[in-house]
Amino acid sequence: NKLIINLPSTVEMSTPNIYADRIEWMCRNLDNRENLIISLHPHNDRGTGIATTELGLMAGADRVEGTLFGNGERTGNVDIVTLALNMYTQGVDPGMDCSDINRMKDVYEYSNQLKIPERHPYVGELVYTAFSGSHQDAINKGMKALKKANTPHWEVPYLPIDPADVGRSYEAIIRINSQSGKGGIAYVLQADYGLNLPRNLQIEFSQAIQAITDAEGKEVPAKRIYERFLETYVDQPGARLKFLDHHTYPDTEVKGRRVVEAVILDHGKEVTITGTGTGPIDGFVDALSRHVGVAMSVLDYSEHSLQRGSNASAISYVEMEYPGGKLFGAGINTNIVAASLEAVTSAANRIVGRKAR
Repeated sequence: NKLIINLPSTVEMSTPNIYADRIEWMCRNLDNRENLIISLHPHNDRGTGIATTELGLMAGADRVEGTLFGNGERTGNVDIVTLALNMYTQGVDPGMDCSDINRMKDVYEYSNQLKIPERHPYVGELVYTAFSGSHQDAINKGMKALKKANTPHWEVPYLPIDPADVGRSYEAIIRINSQSGKGGIAYVLQADYGLNLPRNLQIEFSQAIQAITDAEGKEVPAKRIYERFLETYVDQPGARLKFLDHHTYPDTEVKGRRVVEAVILDHGKEVTITGTGTGPIDGFVDALSRHVGVAMSVLDYSEHSLQRGSNASAISYVEMEYPGGKLFGAGINTNIVAASLEAVTSAANRIVGRKAR
């Protein structure tokens, strides 16, 4: 059996590079090196235990003595979990199974009656979470690019490893507070509720969420963001207008033009409005513009399915321009045309409300 020679860095009396130099000297000058196992025993008194260990291994050491999450005297021994996952990020198999890091954390905290800090590398509550708007935007784009590339190689900004590799989920990657921006809000709505907001709508809606975080000074959960989106753009409780039904027929006076007759509620009263255009949306916008006395036009339009199957709901997003600016509306319906007209009505409600102020 080989002889283990343990070389401690008990209270870190030198910098990591000096310790590594000593390990290299020992590896070069000990007799019968092939019969020895050079072992490291680093502590973390200066907060450089991981760096000391990594440089010591590069200098020729064969073995490391460490503890789960840096447990030990004073500031603790070197954290063997962080060390292993650091190696993993560099493409080196550490030979240590960290695939259920939450279970490791639970055992550690139960056994030692010590809490692991929220920002502890790889295992802390917040280490796979971004609050900063620029970070959220980069992660959002990185996740989309990864999905599009369909590659096994993990390449997402600000996430050195795939959280799933250590048993963590993507649910808390992006959380919303006063530092967050449009990218983070868009990611939360897409990941949790399947809403792919157009970029301009991301910008517009982020202002509403920013107002909440500024006023309350705390994190906004995904459910509340989604509920605020529905309240603002889809359900619109107390709004003046509501779309009910429509039908179209050819305009006998102009070839290619269609007449749209729509039934709406205006302040709770059923009203039939009529307009003309090249299709249902164009004609309905014309009818609404005449009815409310505000010139409106569609600036941008997009739609996507919310589920799969023949009875799946679809959501439509419509950006409407009017003399005072532009605003979005959204509609959700199993009928895509109805969803589009509901989105137009939603935008019209917001425009009328803005004009009334």
